[in-house]
Amino acid sequence: RVALLLVVLLIAGGLFMFTYKSTQFNAQGFVLVLCASFLGGIRWTLTQILMQKAELGLQNPIDIMFHLQPLMFLGLFPLFAVFEGLPLSISEKLFHFHEAGMLFSLVGKLFLGGILAFGLGFSEFLLVSRTSSLTLSIAGIFKEICILFLATRLLGDRLSLLNWLGFAVCLSGISLHVILKAMNSKGEKALKLHDEASSDPDLELLLHHTEHGEEEEEDVEIPQH
Repeated sequence: RVALLLVVLLIAGGLFMFTYKSTQFNAQGFVLVLCASFLGGIRWTLTQILMQKAELGLQNPIDIMFHLQPLMFLGLFPLFAVFEGLPLSISEKLFHFHEAGMLFSLVGKLFLGGILAFGLGFSEFLLVSRTSSLTLSIAGIFKEICILFLATRLLGDRLSLLNWLGFAVCLSGISLHVILKAMNSKGEKALKLHDEASSDPDLELLLHHTEHGEEEEEDVEIPQH
């Protein structure tokens, strides 16, 4: 759709202008971020197809997490073992601790991080099941924009006129997406109601009677005092 393409172009162009010259460019980092974004888009698109397929019965975020989290754990565990497993195993804060308070503090932080990660995954899957992977991506972009905006206010980062223009363009793209989603949702509800009325003669007769009554009320003249 043309409107959807316009949303993507506005957000991408606005984000490019908003972050222009805000940091040093690194080609290797740029390629890594681009690959991560590409793979993340594929991941959430496939997740959307999986969750919105009615015959699979995975619309509930808990169901999809029950089936996907073990596979995600198996994919991340080798990386954890290589990069963090050995340093953590010889750390004084875990297995070689000297004070019980230090151990409880570390375990509590890990437990809190696990709860936050579960809440984040649940909210992401819930958003994808109710909307789309594009909406999730735009929500993430809006979060990044808020972080950059707060950095200018709290940390004293300076933005040029081009950066502020990109900020406005990006927000306009996000606003356009919200408007399109609202209009699409309204149209889907009307179509669903029409389909239900067509399948139920009694409901169709009731809706027709209601519309006819509203037309008669509009035709009644207001008495003058």
